[in-house]
Amino acid sequence: MALRGPLSRLLRTQLHACQKSRAHSVAILGAPFSKGQKRRGVEHGPKAIRDAGLVERLSNLDYPVHDFGDLKFQHLEKDEPFRHVPFPRTVGQANKLLASAVSRAIDAGHTSVMLGGDHSLAIGSVQGHAQQCPDLCLIWVDAHADINTPITSPSGNLHGQSVAFMLKELQDKMPDIPGFSWMKPFLSSRDLVYIGLRDVDPGEHIILKNLGIQYFSMRDIDRMGIQRVMEVTFDHLLARKQRPIHLSFDIDAFDPSLAPATGTPVNGGLTYREGIYITEEIHNTGLLSAMDLVEVNPTLGASREAVEITASLAVDVIVSSLGQTREGAPVTYQDESASKEDTEQLRL
Repeated sequence: MALRGPLSRLLRTQLHACQKSRAHSVAILGAPFSKGQKRRGVEHGPKAIRDAGLVERLSNLDYPVHDFGDLKFQHLEKDEPFRHVPFPRTVGQANKLLASAVSRAIDAGHTSVMLGGDHSLAIGSVQGHAQQCPDLCLIWVDAHADINTPITSPSGNLHGQSVAFMLKELQDKMPDIPGFSWMKPFLSSRDLVYIGLRDVDPGEHIILKNLGIQYFSMRDIDRMGIQRVMEVTFDHLLARKQRPIHLSFDIDAFDPSLAPATGTPVNGGLTYREGIYITEEIHNTGLLSAMDLVEVNPTLGASREAVEITASLAVDVIVSSLGQTREGAPVTYQDESASKEDTEQLRL
């Protein structure tokens, strides 16, 4: 049955916005925010990533790059804990602001790159993306599942509960948290894949198993290899249809030897090669529509060098997601669809 009237126009508008979001332009949104957890300093992450040369590196890819600066977040003076969840209203308000900014960036035809800040910001970033692209899928690269609820969370920190806000299947498990009345779940558990898990709380493990969420722990990566992990990821998310990808990348997915300046490091993480392979393969789909890079905390580096290598790694993740190859040349979708004759000429 053909759709007619306002609903048809709405669907066409949403599809158009999602198609535009995969055009060759990038919107950088800084989100200097730390109230989703208790360690200060992560609010300086956006500056550290920019100082590591993000805009210059992206410009080398021949993208129009629009750095919209940092969002201005209000920290509420009266924000009593909800149960043992700290700063609920402040976190909720910040994510509502971020959701609006990401939605506008996607609607304007940009690929959104959100620089955190802590990982509670993904609530707003993914929700804002979903406003324009309701059929999106989510790849969550992290040492942690961040799928606790206020009931299961040992710490109460909202950066460990981000995914629970998004999932429709957890709607009845999430209480009405002050500051989040604007937030309605929008993602199905089948539309999510985790990569890099190695520090999962007992309550999270139960949620992952009960909902049948596809995830790859570091043990799975050791056993299968990162190439096979990515093949299964795309089979799971894209086999039914091609759709926009949201990549939410926590820098602590990497081993702490590579990313020491972060708040919750866990030994045994991704190698450089594994992390960059993930982002290269996501780029090669041509479907990346928005991404987050979070949890760079310059105040937790033991030295200036520790901060610099963490921020530089964050830049590498972003630019490889957007087409920088380890061969030194940017890959564009036009390159990938080049004719055999064109390829032979390039070799010459």
